[in-house]
Amino acid sequence: MSRDIKALIAQMTLEEKAGMCSGQDFWRLKGVERLGIPSIMVTDGPHGLRKQREGGDHLGLMDSVPATCFPSAAGLATSWNRELIQEVGVALGEECQAEDVAVLLGPGVNIKRSPLCGRNFEYFSEDPYLSTEMAANHIQGVQSQGVGTSLKHFAVNNQEHRRMSVDAVVDERTLREIYLASFEGAVKQSQPWTVMCSYNQVNGTYASENKYLLTDILKDEWGHEGFVVSDWGAVNERSEGLAAGLELEMPSSGGTGDHKIVEAVRSGRLSEGVLDRAVERLLTIIFKTVDHRKENATYDADAHHALARKAAAESMVLLKNEGGVLPLAQGRSVAVIGEFAQKPRFQGGGSSHIVPTKLDIPLEELTKLAGEGSVQYAQGYRIAQDETDAQLLEEAKKAAAAAEVAVIFAGLPDRYESEGYDRQHLQLPPAHIELIEAVAAVQPNTVVVLSNGAPVEMPWLGCAKAVLEAYLGGQAGGCAIADLLYGKVNPSGKLGETFPQRLSDNPSYLFFPGEGDRVEYREGIFVGYRYYDTKNVKPLFPFGYGLSYTAFEYTGMTLSSSSIKDTDALEVQVNVKNTGSVAGKEIVQIYVKDDESTVIRPAKELKGFAKVELQPGEEKTVTIMLDKRAFAYYNVELKDWHVESGTFTIMAGSSSADIALTEKVEVISEQLLPVRVHRNSLVGDLLHHPALTDEEREYVHTFLKNYSMPGLFDTESMGEMGEAIMKYLPLRAVSSFNGSAEGDAKLAELIEHLNEKPVKQ
Repeated sequence: MSRDIKALIAQMTLEEKAGMCSGQDFWRLKGVERLGIPSIMVTDGPHGLRKQREGGDHLGLMDSVPATCFPSAAGLATSWNRELIQEVGVALGEECQAEDVAVLLGPGVNIKRSPLCGRNFEYFSEDPYLSTEMAANHIQGVQSQGVGTSLKHFAVNNQEHRRMSVDAVVDERTLREIYLASFEGAVKQSQPWTVMCSYNQVNGTYASENKYLLTDILKDEWGHEGFVVSDWGAVNERSEGLAAGLELEMPSSGGTGDHKIVEAVRSGRLSEGVLDRAVERLLTIIFKTVDHRKENATYDADAHHALARKAAAESMVLLKNEGGVLPLAQGRSVAVIGEFAQKPRFQGGGSSHIVPTKLDIPLEELTKLAGEGSVQYAQGYRIAQDETDAQLLEEAKKAAAAAEVAVIFAGLPDRYESEGYDRQHLQLPPAHIELIEAVAAVQPNTVVVLSNGAPVEMPWLGCAKAVLEAYLGGQAGGCAIADLLYGKVNPSGKLGETFPQRLSDNPSYLFFPGEGDRVEYREGIFVGYRYYDTKNVKPLFPFGYGLSYTAFEYTGMTLSSSSIKDTDALEVQVNVKNTGSVAGKEIVQIYVKDDESTVIRPAKELKGFAKVELQPGEEKTVTIMLDKRAFAYYNVELKDWHVESGTFTIMAGSSSADIALTEKVEVISEQLLPVRVHRNSLVGDLLHHPALTDEEREYVHTFLKNYSMPGLFDTESMGEMGEAIMKYLPLRAVSSFNGSAEGDAKLAELIEHLNEKPVKQ
């Protein structure tokens, strides 16, 4: 429906306009009845709808309507399946329509800087490209149903410790390449209807009033068309936030925020035009939800549960399978051990906690698939306590010894990871570790199934024949685990984060979570595999890693050209063959390396991927396109993405640590860095500057020969040491060796001439 929103705003009083900029209550936006502006509802996500019942508790944490609980983001990202993520998004949108919810608060795309972050289960990856692709498709799926999303938490929210006050201090290049990139990609690809600002400060300014983030970057540079909403309780000073680009404060401030806005406008501290533009953005989205409202909407709960089962199966990663102990054969006797098998941990804690429409119990699902083989259960430990129960341990050992295979369900209880606080270590509860070691001592065929939202250390790994990382698999996780263990589904998940050998290996270890209200991101761009691969630190399991019940062979890679301009796209084709005996899915990962750069860059960076399904013996060609950003770094001087001319290595592999094929491409930059010469410019830097023409280089050489100490730049007599010394000699020192006023004057002429050179931008 066409509406004149500006005309509508003109009819509103100052108080009504200010009122639109804060919530009506905890979950609803204000409306203006006399003008036909409705109140709409937003509620938590992102892996399921968490809408509190009427009359429920204030936060809705304990009493919400049943909804499909899909795997959390940490698991969904391991599917590397864009189509599947979008399908889940569609289902979430359908459920929102059925419950009259206008905006689902998610997805979360904060980077996993440290495995200790208590909310990592709700975030996709340590890599901004993978996170971008998952988020963009999630958003497209939800919004295809006429329901908005809220991309969160913008920005640099990578810890729960002191999250409402901490100042995240991060340099501009790291900010752009790592912590903003997944927001940028999601906004540009999918235009989320809203973006949620984070609690923390970013470089000294609260995100809720950070104009550089909310207006300069998000709105002006990236072109976000929707509105910015605060995280619940994230507003510092309301009028300053509105001026910076924060349109909506949530939850209701009881009129306090509205009053501050009115006073700021009346006093002249805030332009009414700024308020009008904020209200225009709010009304645009409000009426978009109204126009897309589906009357009497319903959804098929059984179909959504089936989708949750499919998603869970692709969201789990087979980490180890020694001797082919998996898949389990029907008819074998199996000891199922661990209380998680009967009381599964299937989702994370905090604001994303879902009341599922149904819940599959792993023990029951395994029993169904065991066939004639007997399944014996032993509790093994108590979820509520960390210490070993001697009696339960003995019962577990007895059951394991009597079976052909033992399947242990271990992991992290709810209290170990949640919104609101960070983990203190990466260890499983002591009772779980002791159980694994004790069972393995009496049963060589021991399989461990992990339920956790983030990496754990595995000093017990040698005790297990097989390990399945099930993450937090949602309400159908029990079925998915059984499907994978018995081979009804071939594992195809690959890690979206690095599992370190030990916590101290993590690049943020010395700087996380900071001191007081200040955390410095001193590791810079070297987050996750970018650090491990560049530093040659062997992880427990690398980024992109995951096993299958079949095998894949990479048989060839071709590039569309051996030389391109940075404005061109490069087509990469990779041949992949299933050399095993069962059908399976492989995730082809494309990494890029700048072979020689003037700035510090990682050993490789993920720039493309594709998931392909192959029958036994089948071969397919996967095509992946690489654009300028695949080769660029963020140049803080240009304030733009820049590609240096030179050779780049294109790598194809099954993980960041398993590269099967490489090819080279020459990239010619169409964007030259400006020549900015001063008295302290180094000779070597100047002579190798890409923007200098041959004629200008000769001009510099002439100056060096004529206005320095005789013989100083005689390359035939300099030798390697002399050349090295001259390379790092400032221009001022060159002219000083001449000992004349003429040399200094000629240096000034040289500097003026080169700095006036027009540069192609």
